[in-house]
Amino acid sequence: MTFANKYIFVLFLAVLAYIIWYVRKNKVIEPSVRLSDTSPYQSVGKTWREWLIHAPFLLRVVALSMVILILARPQSSDNWQNTEIEGIDIMMAIDISTSMLAEDLKPNRLEAAKDVAAQFINGRPNDNIGLTIFAGESFTQCPLTIDHEVLLNLFKNVKCNLVQDGTAIGMGIANAVTRLKDSKAKSKVIILLTDGTNNAGAISPLTAAQIAKQFGIRVYTIGVGTNGEAPYPYPTAMGVRYVNMPVEIDEQTLKEIAATSDGEYFRATSNSKLQEVYEEIDKLEKTKLQVKEFSTKEEDYQPFALVALIAIALDLLLRATVLRRMA
Repeated sequence: MTFANKYIFVLFLAVLAYIIWYVRKNKVIEPSVRLSDTSPYQSVGKTWREWLIHAPFLLRVVALSMVILILARPQSSDNWQNTEIEGIDIMMAIDISTSMLAEDLKPNRLEAAKDVAAQFINGRPNDNIGLTIFAGESFTQCPLTIDHEVLLNLFKNVKCNLVQDGTAIGMGIANAVTRLKDSKAKSKVIILLTDGTNNAGAISPLTAAQIAKQFGIRVYTIGVGTNGEAPYPYPTAMGVRYVNMPVEIDEQTLKEIAATSDGEYFRATSNSKLQEVYEEIDKLEKTKLQVKEFSTKEEDYQPFALVALIAIALDLLLRATVLRRMA
């Protein structure tokens, strides 16, 4: 505990002066009755009122002391603490094109990817993690953050049709690179998940991979979708119909992206396989991050105020009852 107004402690000199005055005053007090011989009263002990005679004075000293401490503003001390934790910087780039609504993964590719990614995030509490989403264009849903609660809340809002449809893999990588390029972490990683082939965007996937390589960023690519065909919900006037659509993943490009940036390519054909992919990525190298923790000041006068109020109340009670003096 610290005190914001330490100069207030000089008022304790006034309390000390009050104590000295009280002691000297009681030494020279005049007796109310004079007797020639007090020996007959020597065997008489002190009554309980005599034992309490100085209680009001002690209570006033306590109350004054508490008031001085309150004026000095007792506070909890500032607590700056530098700690080191193990972690890496990760940007997750998730494809949100409408083909991600295919239901070869349950309930569909996008929701399965979100569920497994959320488990991955919860399993890495010390990492800075961000989220980029892309379809025909790309934007950052959440920048790098250690506050995973915020990240997961933003993750819940990810859905198809947030941007123009298409698959701009290069733009997704480039957007993630801009979030990682200035990072001081030893390991910088992009986890790219898509179910199609690049057909949009101003930057080619391999060019984006080369840029990532220049900044020391590894790209782990995940092709999500079963082999062959996948049921795709198609809205009609009669309700939703399911149409089997061919699964077209440009695995060669995804492999080249991973190879260019010293990453790895994974294929997830089911929910369980997708889980295994993220478990494999979870074995990534970790690095030390500096974290500064700060606890704010709090005013801690309440205990002193309570003691002062009790002391004042007892003083008034004693002087109004058992120690009351006749005028």
